[in-house]
Amino acid sequence: MLLFAHGIVGRADLPIPETLFAAAAAAVLVVSFVALALGWSQPKLQAKTGRPLFAVPRVLEIVLGALGVFLFFLVVYAGLFGTDTQSQNLAPSAVYVGFWVGVPFLALLFGDVFRHLSPWRAIGRATGWTAARFGALPEPLEYPARLGRYPAAFWLFAFAICELAWARGTQPGSLAVLMLIYLVVMLVGMSLYGVEPWVRNADGFGVLFALIGSLSPLGREPADGKVHLRVPGTGTARLAPVIGTAALAIVSVGSTAFDGAKEGALFNDIAIELQGFFRDLGFGIGPALELGFVVGLAGAVAIVGLIYFAGMRGMVPPEGMSRRRLSLAFAHTLIPIAAGYLVAHYFSLLAYNGQDLWRLLSDPLGDGSDLLGAANRDIDYGVVSATGIWYVQVGALVVGHVAALVLAHDRALELYGSARAATRSQVVMLILMVAFTCLGLFLLSAALNA
Repeated sequence: MLLFAHGIVGRADLPIPETLFAAAAAAVLVVSFVALALGWSQPKLQAKTGRPLFAVPRVLEIVLGALGVFLFFLVVYAGLFGTDTQSQNLAPSAVYVGFWVGVPFLALLFGDVFRHLSPWRAIGRATGWTAARFGALPEPLEYPARLGRYPAAFWLFAFAICELAWARGTQPGSLAVLMLIYLVVMLVGMSLYGVEPWVRNADGFGVLFALIGSLSPLGREPADGKVHLRVPGTGTARLAPVIGTAALAIVSVGSTAFDGAKEGALFNDIAIELQGFFRDLGFGIGPALELGFVVGLAGAVAIVGLIYFAGMRGMVPPEGMSRRRLSLAFAHTLIPIAAGYLVAHYFSLLAYNGQDLWRLLSDPLGDGSDLLGAANRDIDYGVVSATGIWYVQVGALVVGHVAALVLAHDRALELYGSARAATRSQVVMLILMVAFTCLGLFLLSAALNA
């Protein structure tokens, strides 16, 4: 079993009861809602492009792409030819800590860094450039607009199954094979529809990391191609509405919520019942439990989706706008919630197990090598206390939901035309944010008490 299967540390010595934390978080949301209603009467976020800083040199893009390809195949090689002991092989930590957690943290700080590091994008661009030098390439197919980002949501859900429900999904060899399969799928998709249309819509990781990166104070503006310094969140407000964005964010929030829920006593009881159900259908003990986890994961995603779409149903659309378009217009408000859940749940994983990446890079195969002189380095669990992590977790949840309220209010001002109508429409959104915050705090406290 993977040693770092979740990002929750041991019990913290909290200065006040957890119920008061929840009440305080809800109060912050209510106060933020009132402040927005009284002091924000015109849409502002879309007009803020920020201050241009610099253009990313082409040579730097090539170097970063080459680095991404090198790291990808290093991890694959370690998974295929290194030790089967998960804690001693580079592959599991590189994927589930360095990639899955580290990259979105970097995106929150520096914008869509994965765009430049993506190994499949780098290989796709290099292949296209090389092929064009030796002859004309056929025009790529037009990416189906009706699909939108649903393929990305599918791949994100598949990754969550591997991480949270399938025991072999964390074994080095299996993980390396899955990485190669995903690479092949991405390359085939890019060859059919073009590199950029594919990675912007169908690459589960690329799309999610780009959306999270839109929250960053740094971001690349398409108008001039330069990196701009901007107000955090303005990049999110300026995202074009794309079908499937809400589905992708819901999968992200739901899978993270499930990762927390499965550490608590409540889901343990449900898991036992689900395992018994699948055992009665003829499955073995292990597969029955894995199927139970898949059902639990799907249920968590469904619950998050129901909360969101119930909130959308509670809003009265502006005149002439369908509910489908309304949901699409507010899908971006889920992005800071997804980021908040990710930071809250995985901060401790990055703080502790992230330190171990240097040791594993020194001995990627687990064969006793010491390439970087850090093979004997230990994790310092004193870098942050359990109580400190709890404060970070609560803060991430609250900040994420306040940011979602701000984005929703600004979008409502655009759609409804008046501050009063916009505020009235956002009462349901406030209830939605309180529900998501309380759910997040409940999952954190349940895991801490496990």
